[in-house]
Amino acid sequence: MNSQFSMLRFAAAAGFDLADVPFLGRVLLEALLRAGDTPRATLLGTRLARGEEPGMEMPFRPARILMQDYTGIPLLVDLAAVRARVAEPGRVNPTLPVDVVVDHSVQTDWARRRDALALNEAREMERNAERYAFLKWAEAAFTGVRVIPPGQGIVHQINLERLATVVARDADGRPVPDTVIGTDSHTTMANGLGVLGWGVGGLEAEALILGLSQPIRIPTVVGVRLTGAPGPGVSATDVVLTLTQRLRAENVRGLLLEFTGPGVAALSAPDRCTIANMAPEYGAMTGFFPVDEQTLDYLRHTGRPEPHVQFVEDYCRSQGLWRTGREPRFGRIIEVDLAAVRPGLAGPSRPDEWLGLDELPASFARLHDGPIRSADGVADGDLVIAAITSCTSTSNPQAMLAAGLLARNAVARGLKVPKHVKTSLAPGGQAVTHYLARTGLLTDLATLGFHLVGYGCMTCNGGSGALNEGIDDAVDGAGLTVAAVLSGNRNFAGRVHPQVRAGYLAAPALVVALALAGHVRLDLWRDPLGTDSDGRTVHLRDIWPDPAEVTALEATLEPGMFGGTPESPAWTAVVAPSGPLFDFSADSTYIRPPAYVDASPRPWPVEEARVLVALGDDVSTDHISPVGAIAPAAPAGRYLRERGVRDLNSYGSRRGNHEVMARGTFANPRLGNRLLGGGDSGGDTLHLPSGERMPVFEAAAQYADDDTPLIVLAGRNYGMGSSRDWAAKGPWLLGVRAVLAESFERIHRANLCAMGILPLTLPASQSWAALGLTGTEEFRIALDGAQRTGLVEVKAGDIEFAAHAEVHSDGEWEVLLAGGTLAYLQERLGPAVAQ
Repeated sequence: MNSQFSMLRFAAAAGFDLADVPFLGRVLLEALLRAGDTPRATLLGTRLARGEEPGMEMPFRPARILMQDYTGIPLLVDLAAVRARVAEPGRVNPTLPVDVVVDHSVQTDWARRRDALALNEAREMERNAERYAFLKWAEAAFTGVRVIPPGQGIVHQINLERLATVVARDADGRPVPDTVIGTDSHTTMANGLGVLGWGVGGLEAEALILGLSQPIRIPTVVGVRLTGAPGPGVSATDVVLTLTQRLRAENVRGLLLEFTGPGVAALSAPDRCTIANMAPEYGAMTGFFPVDEQTLDYLRHTGRPEPHVQFVEDYCRSQGLWRTGREPRFGRIIEVDLAAVRPGLAGPSRPDEWLGLDELPASFARLHDGPIRSADGVADGDLVIAAITSCTSTSNPQAMLAAGLLARNAVARGLKVPKHVKTSLAPGGQAVTHYLARTGLLTDLATLGFHLVGYGCMTCNGGSGALNEGIDDAVDGAGLTVAAVLSGNRNFAGRVHPQVRAGYLAAPALVVALALAGHVRLDLWRDPLGTDSDGRTVHLRDIWPDPAEVTALEATLEPGMFGGTPESPAWTAVVAPSGPLFDFSADSTYIRPPAYVDASPRPWPVEEARVLVALGDDVSTDHISPVGAIAPAAPAGRYLRERGVRDLNSYGSRRGNHEVMARGTFANPRLGNRLLGGGDSGGDTLHLPSGERMPVFEAAAQYADDDTPLIVLAGRNYGMGSSRDWAAKGPWLLGVRAVLAESFERIHRANLCAMGILPLTLPASQSWAALGLTGTEEFRIALDGAQRTGLVEVKAGDIEFAAHAEVHSDGEWEVLLAGGTLAYLQERLGPAVAQ
């Protein structure tokens, strides 16, 4: 096998049985051994084999880096700005392969029409020509950067079908496990193939790209022991939504999860990837499945050459990475019976809010407990968006075929989708279109209005476009509470669309079913979806596809469907600048050298700090740094309009401009700022001590004029959701020095450290209100001895307490105290040039 070493022999010599070590732990062991760190590998292997908490840190270097354009462009802008500031620009160059998949910028501007795909893609190229020219420059200027153009598919599905190798070769030709770090939190999807990986913030990725290792504190490895098998009619989405609720309740935040037990064999590789995709939603660092025959079948079905498939099997068997019947030891076991899973949804505002099909109307009633109002063809509880979108399910052929068959059955009965529902089909890859077209199901979906609208992370990422004509005015005019359903992984308030308060996640087939009903006020078990052409009521059970028919159609899929397609003429026509340094334009509203690139250490202690916003539980990165359209009246919208910009585009597309993103920070209309009494604050805050209400950005500017440092108060799960580094960059630009919360989500905590913002947990996980804080106090935060003890002294008015610094390694302390990752990296890249 041309392998450098045998892990089986190493384990025997070190005195532990490799079979007792969780499989993901074996991948970490291999990384340590390859780096020559035998002592740490021995310690890790011994502890994991005993089922102990590892209690140690290790440096980790993945085989490759994966990015999408919303996170990748700002990262490359940072690198371009750093390159312009060092005396040796050539040192600012990737030391790992970097793939950038352009999938987040396409929006559902047109839907429910045959030419929607062509119109949306043309609009995408028109809107984003400047950004795409920058990407083309970066691909040529930086070594090892590969850009996969728009129109190919969603980053994670492309990763599974084309980029992931399961076993790779290093620079010396030696076989190594394929590992990946991504700037999207759902990078965990590759765990379903036995490819260890997770999401990080862009700043952490920048450090990896420039040659540093990621210091990881290895947490408890939890075994999720699966038994049984999903019953007939139970989809992979049903399984993952059930697991998301269960595992979030089990508090697996930041832990390493590995799926084990006899139930694993009942899940196909696409099913496993669906489950692994949602690791951020259940809060874990990973959701790992070891390599076995299902992995090999997937590689064959997606067109990988047979010699490579055999290479994967041989290497994994020889290195103890092949799943056998023997289960490893874990620090903790969570038992889940797959046979007990039943069909359901999640909502109306979080992915872990599992609902049985009969609980849908009650869930909406909790959100809207008044009488049902109506206005101009739409009413409270009406469904205004039904989108088959996101890598979670569109990478799963069974899920997509089931949706197509349900559509076929509905068409045969003469059912139609009401006009107020904006329907769309955004597959994760062109392979989906190939097999839906071959089976005729693409036509059935289009007949119901689910026309192909694009290949990208569209509605799931807030790129849903405007509601159907007249609906937006009716919703706003009557103040209606309307709903959306999508086959994605995120349904936080305001994410899908700013006018939609109720968001539900469901399998693609249920997305079609709810679109037919046109509202979420129904019990899907008992209430009819509609009336057929003969006047008879039609229930979900009447058109639900036969599982045997789904299986039969899946057997017709061919490996040739999964290859890449040529880049579009529109992408080929994009003209990019050349040269090692990027010529930033002072007039650009898309690409600007960021202010934080010249960050320097800010002094401690923090004195006389004020609270910028005081927040409750479950504040997501969407609340902190919004996605979706930029409102003309918002600070970011006003900034752009003052510069003559007519098409404001989205926050995501403007992440290369820190001026826009600073103005968008805490500007989400659904943000609940307790300084203003709670409820939706509309992006405003209370300026202190004046007591004046104003937009957050304007308040921060006044504080900056007075040299007043700022902090944020928050509750549990602060920073949940996407791995958006702008949720840390934005607060830094506003002057935030620390965040005091009850708990943090893993990636956001690291992002704060990477921006020089101190994440602090309140004592004994108490809320800030329980400590007697109101948010109107002046704060003093001192770091004396904090790096040694982890404790930070906080004084707020007359209240004093010790908070815990959530800084998890010496390396994180170094970065935080240096003023952030970019300042830290520039110190190591050599002298700066005069600007």
